[in-house]
Parts: sequence; C-alpha cells; structure tokens
Amino acid sequence: MKERIVILDFGSQYTQLIARRVREHQVYCEIFPYSKIPPLTPDIKAIILSGSPCSVKEEDSPRVDFDQFVNKLPVLGICYGAQLLADHYGGRVERSEKREYGKAHLDQWHHSDVLLQDIPEGSQVWMSHGDTIIDLPDSFELVAGTGQIETAIFRNRNGKFSAPVYGLQFHPEVTHSVHGSQLLHNFLFDIAGCSPTWSPSSFVEESIQKLREKIGTDGVLMGLSGGVDSTVAATIMHQAIGKQLICFFIDNGLLRKHEFEEVLDSYQGMGLNVVGIDARERFYTALKGLSEPEAKRKAIGKTFVDVFQDEAEKLHNIKWLGQGTIYPDVIESVSVHGPSVTIKSHHNVGGLPDSLDLKVVEPLNMLFKDEVRAVGDEIKVPHKILHRHPFPGPGLGIRILGEITAQKVALLQEADYIFIKHLKESGYYDKIWQAGAILLPVQSVGVMGDERTYEQVVALRAVNSRDGMTADWSDIPHVLLSKISSQIINEVKGINRVVYDISTKPPATIEWE
Repeated sequence: MKERIVILDFGSQYTQLIARRVREHQVYCEIFPYSKIPPLTPDIKAIILSGSPCSVKEEDSPRVDFDQFVNKLPVLGICYGAQLLADHYGGRVERSEKREYGKAHLDQWHHSDVLLQDIPEGSQVWMSHGDTIIDLPDSFELVAGTGQIETAIFRNRNGKFSAPVYGLQFHPEVTHSVHGSQLLHNFLFDIAGCSPTWSPSSFVEESIQKLREKIGTDGVLMGLSGGVDSTVAATIMHQAIGKQLICFFIDNGLLRKHEFEEVLDSYQGMGLNVVGIDARERFYTALKGLSEPEAKRKAIGKTFVDVFQDEAEKLHNIKWLGQGTIYPDVIESVSVHGPSVTIKSHHNVGGLPDSLDLKVVEPLNMLFKDEVRAVGDEIKVPHKILHRHPFPGPGLGIRILGEITAQKVALLQEADYIFIKHLKESGYYDKIWQAGAILLPVQSVGVMGDERTYEQVVALRAVNSRDGMTADWSDIPHVLLSKISSQIINEVKGINRVVYDISTKPPATIEWE
C-alpha cells in the first residue's frame, strides 16, 4: 500500500511548493481543499496544514474540524496552519502591528526536539505573516523562537495529544529557509514514520498496471503537441496498451520550421501509433482578418476541435480520450473558497466537445512538471523532446502580432529557426527556460547595399524561470546576439531589424500576446 501525506490547502501561494518539497524526499503527497478532508485510510501517515492569505481574526476565515485528524495522525501546521492550531485550542493570536516578512533566525532554543535534528541554532528561516501568536494554549509548549518573535516553533505537551502536533510560524518549504528541507525530512521520517518509496520507476510500474486494468481492450485517442506532458503521457499509455492507443499530431500551420516532420519522425521512432494531420489551410482560413489576440486564440482553439472531431469520427472502438494533464492543472481547477475564486478551468485538449462521448484518462494528473521529466527519463523519452522549451498552444499565432498569414508565418519560422539553431550550437539552449522570435506589426527603414529598405522588425525573447509564473530575461552574450541578428537580417528577406526583449515577468509577460 502506497504511503501518502495529506496537505490541506487554505489558499496559500506556497501550497504546491510544500507538496513539491515533500515529493523531493520521495514521499507521495496529495493536496486537498481544507473543506474536503479525505477519509483517514491506513495509507495516510500525516496531515500538513498550509498557509493562507487570510487571518484567523477574520470572521469568515477558513476553519477545519480538527477532531477529524488530531489525536489520530501527526500534524504539522505551517504559518496560518500554526496560527489556526493555536487559536482553536485556546491560545491568543493577534494582528501584527506590521507584516513580518523576510529573513529571521532560529536563535532561541527552548527545547531540543527531533524536529530540529541536524538544524543548527541560528538557522535562517523565512517569515511571511500578518498575525502573531501571542500566547500558546496550555496544551502546547515553545520549541524555538527568533529575535523578532517568541513563537517560531511549538509542539504539543507530553500527554496532551495521542499523536504529535507541531506548528511553524515560518515557511520551511521556500529556499530562503536554509534548513527547511531538513526540517521536513525530520517530520516525514522521524515523526510521521514515512518511507522513501515514491520514485519515477515506482510511478511508471504502478501507472502501467492501473492503465491496463482501467482500459482493458478499449481504444484510446490522444492529441499530441510535441511537448513534454502529452509525449510522456502517450509513452506511458503506449507501454501499457500498445496499438490500442491512437494519437493525432495536427499541423496547424503555426508550428516552428520543420517541426511537424521532425516531431512526427520522433514519435514514430518511439513506436507510437501517430496520425499526422495537415490542417494548415483550415487554420489560415479561420484566422483570416483577425488581429485581436483573444479572437485569434479562440479561432485556433475552435479549429483544433473541429479538425480533431472530424478525424476522430473516422475511428472505431475509441472509448477513452487521453490527456497530458499534470497536477498543477488539477489543483488550480479546484477552488479553496468556492467557484467564484477558481483560478482556472480544468485543463483539457483544446476544449474537446462532449459529443465525442469519451471517458477521460490522465496518467500524469498527480505529477508536477519536474516529476514528468523524471518519469520521461525513466521511460526513455528522447532528450530533444523531454528538454524542449515550452511552446504556446496557439504556436506562432501569438508570436505574430496582428493578422496572421502564411507569408508572415514563413517569415517568422525562418527567423526563429536561426535564433534557436544558434542557441543550441552555442550551448545556451539548455541554459534558457524558453526562447522564441516575435514578428512585430511595424516596419523600419534600413539600408542594404545601396538600396533603401522598409521591412519587418523581429524581437528576440529568451527568459529564465522555474515554472513560468515569474521570469527574468536571459543574459545572452552580445557576441552571440550579434551573430543571430546578422544572419537573420542577411538571410531572411523581409526583415531588416532585430531587437532583444529585456523585460521581466512581471510586469511583462513571457509571450507578447
């Protein structure tokens, strides 16, 4: 039976990070809204309470029924979770005169504790809270404090609870808490008694078995994008059910130069049963006359659905729709406080219609992005696909500002091809998170030989990021940028100026549309 940790989400921006840190210790965990505590089955080893943007002093702050799990399993409350424990059991929590945010140091040891094993006194931690625990309940005692606050770590007194309960005023999951990983290690293994059994190989073995049991002899249809998630999902399903899986790879006319042929060859070399569909003209027709970004996105999405449905109707015995949904998509589609604040609707392949009448199978829906790549390595997905830069669903459609035509696509494909080729040859491609060229809806004056030109402008964009939520522009050497610019201007007829985007996200976005 697979062990797991349950993380109750109170709306913190760091909840997913807590889960990722737990998984890094090879311990499986799942996130649930605080209002939907799962039944306490024997596989659950402990409960972690996340932080929250709310205050326990607010009348409608999120609350939880502690009787469901306290005294039954080890509990770790982080920030709001710790304040909630203190408040619920009779302590005093007050609004801070000023928000405590930033670095602090654990320099007041009140008790030695297994939670602090191998953590030195003075260890740096990261604070981010607006409430402060003034007085602990009688059932708890101090473990450690900082120079700023007395209550940084607390625990249950001996005999007060039948299972350990801890509260942390800081965030051990962020890298600014220098020994936060060690603290979580101590909680998971020494307090909760977990075993490090969660690994890419165990995931693959278990997934293949479950897929065979679930799908049986049915057919599965899946749309591939050439990206990491859909490719890894398809490869696992192929290893489970073989030729019962049929994949569509649709050329929407907005892919990079040679991408359709190269990716199709890669898929077929992996043994996948892939049908390549040339739908370029359908997409160009649907995009004719459209220049507003959202209108273009909708046209691309609708055309994808139409093409997919037309091709799917030619097949028989298809009962399942395979999708490359990953865990952040699932988490973000579940509201903590109700439907009004759901971050986004559940991810799916282009919003495929209910008329297909297919059941959905999502083999990666419990994995984070870094875990998807680790699983991909395990199942031998080619490096060039596994470590490919993220590429937007609408493709070059949102990198051509203004109306899209086949001529503009061809122009951008050439410039983009030169940019990416130089990054790969120089070794910078693997140092950058995402890169691409953008065709701007402006023309500039130039001189080529003795001729005056009035041609297009291309912007180069390259960023470094961990997850795409924030990003810094990549500091590509000027000598390399000069080579790229010279080759684009010299070889791509119709472009006479190249600029480099040095905007960060925020305030800018990674893509221009």
